[in-house]
Amino acid sequence: MPRNHRSGRHNAVQNAQHGPAARRRNEVRIIGGRWRGRKVRFPDGTGIRPSPDRVRETLFNWLAPVIRGARCLDLFAGSGVLGFEALSRGASGAVLVDHDRAVVRHLQGVARELDAAGASVIAADALRWLGASRGPFDVVFLDPPFDSGWVPALLAKLDEPGCLAPGAFVYVEQRAAAGPPSLPSGWSLHRSGKAGDVGYYLAIRSASPAGGPQAESGPAERGASEE
Repeated sequence: MPRNHRSGRHNAVQNAQHGPAARRRNEVRIIGGRWRGRKVRFPDGTGIRPSPDRVRETLFNWLAPVIRGARCLDLFAGSGVLGFEALSRGASGAVLVDHDRAVVRHLQGVARELDAAGASVIAADALRWLGASRGPFDVVFLDPPFDSGWVPALLAKLDEPGCLAPGAFVYVEQRAAAGPPSLPSGWSLHRSGKAGDVGYYLAIRSASPAGGPQAESGPAERGASEE
């Protein structure tokens, strides 16, 4: 069963008032919305691999038309930055799931410091939790450990009734060398990019909601990279 391999302890959220020289590997910055500039710390040596700033900025530009009021799921939460970024930008709620109870305690502490009333932090195995159909979700962030091989099974589980709202968007981050994920029948790849060895993809299960991100017009746009 998919399990997050990351671990953590209680860590402080700090204001981002330091220059580039003061940045640490175990800090990640919220880049937009009401908590813009806040830094969330996480412990070194735990395997947590937050999405790079420029990847998140691109992702949330894609989601800008639909993120406000959305119900979100951050399925391999780790640092929690995707879920907290969504809340910062106006999502109505975000469920952050991680199997590691130390990480969960850490994320609960971050949520308290941010006063993130819409955050729900859960200790659970990803596939087992999805099997209980806790949705429907409008936006899902799916960033499992690289080379885990879990993406196909997770997408199939998300495709089951009760997990996703009509027109839901699903974000997948994986090693760029793996190429785009194989999507369930009826899903479409709407956006994609590459930053170094990170490939990132935004899929939609059905027709785009009114005002939502539009599908790419061709392979040239879909293959755009950010190196």
